[in-house]
Amino acid sequence: MKELQLKYGCNPNQKPSRIFMDAGELPIEVLSGKPGYINFMDALNSWQLVRALKEATGMPAAASFKHVSPAGAALGGTPLSELERRIYFAPEGLSPIASAYARARGADRLCSYGDWAALSDTCDADTARLLAREVSDGVIAPDYTPEALEILRAKRGGAYNAVKIDPDYSPAPTERRHIFGITFEQGYNDLRIDREMLTRNIVTKNRELPEQAQLDMLVALITLKYTQSNSVCYVKNGQTIGVGAGQQSRIHCTRLAGSKADIWRLRQHPYVLELPFIDGVRRADRDNAIDIYISEEHEDVLADGAWQKVFKTRPPVLTAEMKREWIAGAEGVTVGSDAFFPFGDNVERARRSGVQYIVQPGGSIRDDNVIETADKYGIVMSFTGVRLFHH
Repeated sequence: MKELQLKYGCNPNQKPSRIFMDAGELPIEVLSGKPGYINFMDALNSWQLVRALKEATGMPAAASFKHVSPAGAALGGTPLSELERRIYFAPEGLSPIASAYARARGADRLCSYGDWAALSDTCDADTARLLAREVSDGVIAPDYTPEALEILRAKRGGAYNAVKIDPDYSPAPTERRHIFGITFEQGYNDLRIDREMLTRNIVTKNRELPEQAQLDMLVALITLKYTQSNSVCYVKNGQTIGVGAGQQSRIHCTRLAGSKADIWRLRQHPYVLELPFIDGVRRADRDNAIDIYISEEHEDVLADGAWQKVFKTRPPVLTAEMKREWIAGAEGVTVGSDAFFPFGDNVERARRSGVQYIVQPGGSIRDDNVIETADKYGIVMSFTGVRLFHH
């Protein structure tokens, strides 16, 4: 098949719409549903991300995409801990690829609502069952087990999108796009991100870069490579915990991603883990309630009695001081940036979310100030010399 007709483009008024190959066959096969234009943009970007993570780490990887940027990305090299199962609402005994998706989806559940999922490995029944219970648009994977495909084809009465991609497909070395009738051309970004890139130029006084930090740096950089720029990414234990995409200033990326990392951290607070949800509450309502509960305005919501719609009893108040203390306990977090930090304020903000490791291109005229700020906190910072803009 050389082309696939689509219902419409980014918006209903943008017709006709299709995906096609100039030469050869499309490397994808639609096994269920009828993916649209944006679905395929998410699918192909997310597939590149998980493929690169698998190549760089040797571990199964998954991503949760929304509007051509990852809401979350994660590795499945280790089983979910009891705490992870609780905060991601995941069952015990998940397969490695299902564990990866549970982490990717759980990184930012609000932004993952209605996501496109990508899997580096065959979609198995464990992963299909996770997808079946979530509000999700579709999934792309190199293959599907018969049981997984049966589960996915039953979702939405057969309308759920499942796409199979040829894992051996490689794009042409030159890519083109059209903007306002004008053709742009550039080389495909086949830059390989590896461990050597992380250790060749550590610029801080603290140069101790443990194995886990190196792995987290790989996750950060590869995630950033497929995130709309400007972008900053916080990572811990092989999964993103905060992605800031498409901001015009670097510090706003760092703040946005940092606030998401703080929310991820707050979801582990004992008060949140013990929230008394009513039986049968919908998953989306539960996630919204958690977000409100840990937000700054939740005391007003509790006072208004809105809690009765989702909670059996009135939850205890999680004060601003309690939240600050809990967030201050974060540690071992890595942050990556797709371009250099122009000022030390980015390091200051990152540190507030437990960042101890930073990876970025370097090259700012104020690198000395950025390094000085990192040294003030004993942070390890690596300069890669490589920019990762993605548009």
